[in-house]
Amino acid sequence: MCGIVGYSGKGEALDFLLSGLERLEYRGYDSSGIAIISEGEFRVVRAVGKISNLKKAVKEAQLPNSSIGIGHTRWATHGKPSLENAHPHTVGRVSLIHNGIIENYLTLRRKLEAQGCKFLSETDTEVIAQLLNWYLTGEKDQLEALQKTCSELEGSYAFVALDKENPTTLLLAKSATPLVVGRKEGEVFVASDIPALLNEVRKITVLEDGDIAIASPEKFLVINQGKEQNRKPTYISWDIVTAQKGGYKHYLLKEIHEQPQAVTDSLSGRMLVSEEKINFKEINQDFLKRLIEARSIILVGCGTAWHAGLVAKNYFEGISKISTVVEYASEFRYKKSFFSKSFLNGPLEGAVLGAISQSGETADTLGAVDIVKERVPTFAVCNVLGSSLTRAVNETFYTHAGPEISVASTKAFTTQVLISLLIALYIYQEKHLAKANSLEQEMFKKVFREILHLPALVKEVFTVEDEIKEASSYFRKVNSCLYLGRGICFPIAVEGALKLKEISYIHAEGYPAGEMKHGPIALIEEETPVVFLLQDNSLMAKKIFSAMAEVKSRGAKNILITNYNQLDQFFKVADTIIKVPTVSEVLSPFVLTVPLQLLAYYVAVMRGTDVDLPRNLAKSVTVE
Repeated sequence: MCGIVGYSGKGEALDFLLSGLERLEYRGYDSSGIAIISEGEFRVVRAVGKISNLKKAVKEAQLPNSSIGIGHTRWATHGKPSLENAHPHTVGRVSLIHNGIIENYLTLRRKLEAQGCKFLSETDTEVIAQLLNWYLTGEKDQLEALQKTCSELEGSYAFVALDKENPTTLLLAKSATPLVVGRKEGEVFVASDIPALLNEVRKITVLEDGDIAIASPEKFLVINQGKEQNRKPTYISWDIVTAQKGGYKHYLLKEIHEQPQAVTDSLSGRMLVSEEKINFKEINQDFLKRLIEARSIILVGCGTAWHAGLVAKNYFEGISKISTVVEYASEFRYKKSFFSKSFLNGPLEGAVLGAISQSGETADTLGAVDIVKERVPTFAVCNVLGSSLTRAVNETFYTHAGPEISVASTKAFTTQVLISLLIALYIYQEKHLAKANSLEQEMFKKVFREILHLPALVKEVFTVEDEIKEASSYFRKVNSCLYLGRGICFPIAVEGALKLKEISYIHAEGYPAGEMKHGPIALIEEETPVVFLLQDNSLMAKKIFSAMAEVKSRGAKNILITNYNQLDQFFKVADTIIKVPTVSEVLSPFVLTVPLQLLAYYVAVMRGTDVDLPRNLAKSVTVE
């Protein structure tokens, strides 16, 4: 996720570019840059880090006045954060900024290099700049060049380009990634998100998928599938803070609702639909071979990332057939023999270590990797390109969840679980699928097809949001509650309990439902909320029903969140049943996690806590 701004008009471009980028800094913040046209030439300034670094670099560059320019703040997806990889990318007569992921960029890059194009960065964005420059050089018509460029791109993108041969014109294209335009007399403003524009205009035109456009102070032409479109502007009444949150009250709620898109981005380029195969073309093939041949997998993480590891254990053992251990990174890094005081090497034989972290800067996770990286292959499941963790391991499976502003993790967890599932399926595909029986092969295909529909399934969960909000009333006056699940739902219960603790400050514990009788049941009294999770599994349904009946007899308030269909008997023991879309058991975490995030959110709002910045917590724990 990146921030994009563009301007052409009678004013000073730099003023809008820098102020607009500041309002979009929440979208990405590892590097930034601007480009203007002055006296027929590009002037480009880029910086690593926050917008304050860019402003300093712009001041030092003493740029001349200009009436046209583009600006970008980056959240890296291809190529580490660096000056070379920062946007804009300038090639010949084109300077271009981009938000999204070009899935076929390697194929296009090889094609362009064969035609003599020289690349200066590692990014997928430079491929677009090279293509557009190629077609503009060969075509007199900007529109034709835009159409030909976009016809070759696969993936998601919104881009804005300058053409120094036409120094009043912005070239725009949009596919699956937002791009908005605002106009007033003698000026046109472009951005990836509404907040960047609200100080200048209130009437906003939202481009639609497949749109290409030419925007200047004099004209605004939008084409889709070869036909001119009349995109009508919408009046925006939000203030800027509300706009940054997408109209949501809190970043947390916005990020919960961003999960369908986060899932889409995580899947991008990794699903070979025609072949029904998982593909990790971005990962070194020798490393993938070592992963496939691993005798065991050790997963380390902290907090929510550890919970993602618990779900991943179900996948690696239940799909890949590889024994898996999940360790707290803070414990694993100090795992020493009582006699020799040296690190325990035994568990490392034949193992691969996977480290899970949203930020890639978690101190204990880095410490855990550091202690074993010379002895075993290592990989990360991480959201931040170029972070310390990604530099410490052999390979990184990026989640592409986009920035999380709220301290409590939501979409990062969901995409960590998704990447773990894809890795597990990939190992099975490469190691077991060819010799599997017909039933197992059909199950693999069924799960593959369901994953393709996962963004829509996650989106469907939001149809029960009002029911979840209503269920939050059970937590109004309580100080303690339980979350219970079995099998793959146990780690989801633990994560749900953590979310409630983090943002509502209610004591909550997640347990395997079968362990309830071994202690937790002593906590249950009149009105105690107990959240039960049930996947689509008839055996688990019988066990969960028995547990619900037992706590109901002690006066508890039972909340059942499930994708199981045969629910008649559960109405006898549940105070509330929240039914989410039915999916295969292996995909249950995705439709059961979102309701728990929403439940924690609405309980926290009801209790008046600081949802986005809960007390005593930090987004990235960079100290022990």
